[in-house]
Amino acid sequence: MGLPMESLRDCSRALEISPCYPKVWYRRGKVNATLGNYEDSVHDLSVAKDMEPSIGGKKQIERELDMLARHHEKTTAKPASQKSVEIPDVPSEIKLQCVKTPDKGRGMVSQFDIPQASLIHAEEPYAVVILKHCRETHCHYCLNELPADTIPCISCSLPLYCSQHCQVQAGGPIHIPDTMVGSNFKPTLECIPEHKHECQGVHWPAILPSDVVLAGRVVVKTMEQKGQFTDVPNLSETLGLCESYSKMSPESKLELHIYSIVLLFCLHHSFSSELSINGDSASQIVILLSQIRVNSIAVVRMRSNTNDSYDQQDWFQNFSFGEAEAASSVEQVRVGQALYKAASLFNHSCLPNIHAYFMSRTLLLRTTEFVSGGCALELSYGPQVGQWDCKDRLRFLEEEYFFRCWCCGCSEVNESDLVISGFCCVNPNCSGVVLDNLVANCEKQKPKVPETISNKSHLQVHELNDIDIKKVAQISLDQTQSSFHVDSGYCLKCGSYCNFASRSKEVKKAWTDFRRLQDSIASKDTCSTNLPGALRSLGLLRSILHAYNKGIAEAEDILAKAFCFIGDFEPARDHCKASIEILEKLYGPNHIAIGYELAKLASIQLALGDCTAVYNINRLSAIFSTYYGPHAGIIFPYLLVLERERSRIIQ
Repeated sequence: MGLPMESLRDCSRALEISPCYPKVWYRRGKVNATLGNYEDSVHDLSVAKDMEPSIGGKKQIERELDMLARHHEKTTAKPASQKSVEIPDVPSEIKLQCVKTPDKGRGMVSQFDIPQASLIHAEEPYAVVILKHCRETHCHYCLNELPADTIPCISCSLPLYCSQHCQVQAGGPIHIPDTMVGSNFKPTLECIPEHKHECQGVHWPAILPSDVVLAGRVVVKTMEQKGQFTDVPNLSETLGLCESYSKMSPESKLELHIYSIVLLFCLHHSFSSELSINGDSASQIVILLSQIRVNSIAVVRMRSNTNDSYDQQDWFQNFSFGEAEAASSVEQVRVGQALYKAASLFNHSCLPNIHAYFMSRTLLLRTTEFVSGGCALELSYGPQVGQWDCKDRLRFLEEEYFFRCWCCGCSEVNESDLVISGFCCVNPNCSGVVLDNLVANCEKQKPKVPETISNKSHLQVHELNDIDIKKVAQISLDQTQSSFHVDSGYCLKCGSYCNFASRSKEVKKAWTDFRRLQDSIASKDTCSTNLPGALRSLGLLRSILHAYNKGIAEAEDILAKAFCFIGDFEPARDHCKASIEILEKLYGPNHIAIGYELAKLASIQLALGDCTAVYNINRLSAIFSTYYGPHAGIIFPYLLVLERERSRIIQ
C-alpha cells in the first residue's frame, strides 16, 4: 500500500457502513501496523480474529499479532501531524498589554521580562478562507495538504476537505451523510459553519477574490452571533480593527464599492433573503474590505522538496547515493487568508522580536529573543532587514499597509541595507561599498527621525554595530544622528568613483548564465554544459558587486543546486557555505532564514560523510527551536531525519 493514511480512512469508512466485516478490521489493523499505531493495530486485529469464522483465518491473524508484538520495540513512531497536535496554553506568567503610542497607534507590549522562544499568543481565526491557487491542493477548512482521497462538499462539490471532520466543521451538521447517523462519528461543531452560506448552488466564492469571500464569512458569522439578519451590523465595533479606506486611491475605493454591492447581493441570495440591500449595509462591507486589506494575515505552510513525513528518510538515502535532485530546500507558501482579532494589535518591525507560525488554522506567536518588560512586541508584516533593502521595504509597506515604517531598521544606518544591493569599490584594497542613486537617497533619510518617533521599543532587537559599518563606510554618527553624508556612485569609505552604467550592464550579462542554469535544473536537463559559463559569471559578479551583495549569495546557491543535481557534492558544499556566509551578514547568524540554508548544507555534508555536519545540525536545531519551539519537528519533519543522522555520527 503506497497510501497508508488514505487506506486507513477508507477502512474506517467501510467499517462505519459494515462494522461486522472481519476482512476490513484485518486490513485496517495491517495499515495501523504500517503507520506504527501499535495499540490500534492490536485492537483491530483482535476484533478481526474474534469475527473470523474459519480456524485457518484465526491462526493467520494470531501469527500476525505475534509478529507485531516482536517488532513493536523496533518500531519508530511517525511524526505527529499539525492537525493532531494539541496547542499548549500561553504560560500564565506571560502578561501582555495593549498600549497607544504616538507613532504607531495601538500596539502590544510585555508587562514583564519574557525569555527567548516563549509562546506569547495563540489564537483561532475569526474567519479564514483558502487562496484560489490552493483549492485543489489544500483542505478548505484546516488548510493542510489534501490526501489522495479527498472529500468534497456533498452539496456544491466546490470545496475539498481532508476528512469528514473538516467537512462537517465547514458546512455544518447537514453535511453528515445518512450512513454516519447512529455511528461512532459524533462531531462537535467548534464554530459557526463557515461554508454553509456559500453552499446554495451558485459558485460565487470561486469567482470573487479571496478577500471578498473572507468578508462574506465575517459578515455571516457576525450576523449569526448577533441573531440579526436584516442589516449588516456595525463591524468596526465588533472587530475593533483599523481601516484604510481614507488612504486608498480613488480607483481602489471604487473597486471596494463594486465588490461590496456584489457581495451583498450574493449574501441576500444564498444566506438570508431578509438581508436588506441598502447604502448602510454596503458601506459597512466597504469599511470591512478596507480593514481586511491591512489587518488580514496570510496563513502559510512550509514546502520542502523532501515531500511528506513518510518519505523523509527515503529521500535522504536517495540523496546520499546521488539519486535525489537537490539538497533539502524549504520555502513558505501562502495557502490562506485569515482575520485574527487579537493578533492584529501587534505592530510591524523590519527587525521583529516575535515570529508567527501556524498549526493548522491556529496562529502562534513566539519570541525570538529576550524581551524586557515594557518593550514592544513586534512581528514582520512581510519584508525584513536582510530580505530586502530599505527602499523596497518602505515602498511595500506604504503601498500595502499605508504607513511609513520608522522601526530601527528603517531609521538607523545598518550594514545590511548598505551592502545588500551595493557595488564594490574600484580600489581593490578597499572594502567600501558603492550605492546607486535610489539606495543612496533612502539612506540619507534614515538619521532624520521625526521628534515624535521613539526607537526605545526597538532597543531589545537591534543595536547599531559601528564596527561592522565602518568596514564598508566611513560614517560619523553623533548622538542625535543629525547628518549622514552619502553620494551615489562614490565609495562610502575611500570616495573613489564607480561607473554604474557600464558595471550594471556587466551584471545583467552575467546573470544570463545563471538564469540558463536555473532553467536547466527546473527542466531536469543535464546542466553540466552550463556550469562553466556560470562559474565564470560568478567571478565577474564578485569583481563588480560588494562581497556581501545578496545577488552573489543567490548565485552561489544556484551553483550549489546545480552541483547537487549532477551528484558532485564537494563543490556543492563549498558554494552552499559561501552563500550562507553572505546571508549571515545580511540577516544575522541566528535568523530563521539561516536555519533553512543550514538544512541544505547539512544534507550535503552528510552525503559526503563530513562530520562537521553535526555542528550545523546543532545550529539549525537551535534556530528552529527558537522560532517554532516544540513544534519544530512538525513544521519541518526533515529536521527529525537530520537529528537521527547526527545521533548516528556521534555514536
